Amino acid sequence: MANGNPGSGLQLRSLIKAGGELELSLAKVDIPDPAPDEVLIRIEGSPINPSDLGLLLGAADMSTAKAASGAVTAKVPEAFMRAMAGRLDQSMPVGNEGAGTVVAAGSDPAAQALLGKLVAGIGGAMYAQYRTLKAADVLPLPAGATAADGASCFVNPLTALGMVETMRREGHTALVHTAAASNLGQMLNRICLKDGVALVNVVRSREQAHILTDIGATHVVDSTSPTFLDDLTKALIDTGATLAFDAIGGGKLAGQLLGAMEAAINQRATVYSRYGSSVHKQVYIYGGLDTSPSVLARSYGMAWGLGGWLLMPFLVKIGAAEGQKLRQRVADELKTTFASHYTAEISLAEALQPEIIAAYNKRATGEKYLINPNKGVA
Repeated sequence: MANGNPGSGLQLRSLIKAGGELELSLAKVDIPDPAPDEVLIRIEGSPINPSDLGLLLGAADMSTAKAASGAVTAKVPEAFMRAMAGRLDQSMPVGNEGAGTVVAAGSDPAAQALLGKLVAGIGGAMYAQYRTLKAADVLPLPAGATAADGASCFVNPLTALGMVETMRREGHTALVHTAAASNLGQMLNRICLKDGVALVNVVRSREQAHILTDIGATHVVDSTSPTFLDDLTKALIDTGATLAFDAIGGGKLAGQLLGAMEAAINQRATVYSRYGSSVHKQVYIYGGLDTSPSVLARSYGMAWGLGGWLLMPFLVKIGAAEGQKLRQRVADELKTTFASHYTAEISLAEALQPEIIAAYNKRATGEKYLINPNKGVA
């Protein structure tokens, strides 16, 4: 076994104490040699996704963040401590996905074949200089790709593909997506254009609308416009979309989507029913940009559903073979359909600076930060 294992490395940890304090720190951890079916990856890029921020920062009030002795602390409001009960006093590694170079490999031929190659992986604890994964679970990156190209090739690409696949499996013919100018939203738009799927993009500003129209989006509606509901209904009439994926979560938007779907369906109805249309309308909440309660104004009959959607349960549901087909498409279109763009590349130490935390915690649409745990390391 060729072995480039350094023996130890830095890992970013998140701890919420029972006393109501978040602590972010860098820990030096031992790195065992990989098992026969494993590879050791030198991580060179790992994105900060909204799902990562949920674990990294928890419910802490980051306006109270303070840096001291190589760590950052912040207060967790008492009202949110109950929601954090399951992780209190546990130092937790962070980072869902990432990419880097295989520096050591187990004795199995499949693991040995990856030695020296640039690969991407998912499995948590990626905000670390080194990460061990099963050889079968990593994705070799195509020639010419960089770690930054491959760092985000799991969560956003597979989520976007999963949305389209869910649409097909549940018998819908078009989609609605909110917070649509995000990196994920732009990927979904490219997928739908390539696959001939009608997509309604809901954004939160005129500037975000321009981001999408500039890359070819046909149906873009601005939720801050006074004509939003009329514009949304017209787009739903044009597309026939009866399925939506909502990244906002709280507030009125999910109910507005269902109501506009019903209004669009009724535009084509030939018979009145006091129970509303019999066409099923579905909204899946997959994010929480608005943490307030979801408000539903029941204006959409009885054939509707509101639920949650997450990538990993979806992948389990469709099975390994179908999941591999989606992963292969991501690899084949890594620098086109699934290209990611980053606002900045930061080191592990920089990820703990309060001013940089404030920047990536804004979760601004179109902005994405990349942690390179080995930035500045020889």
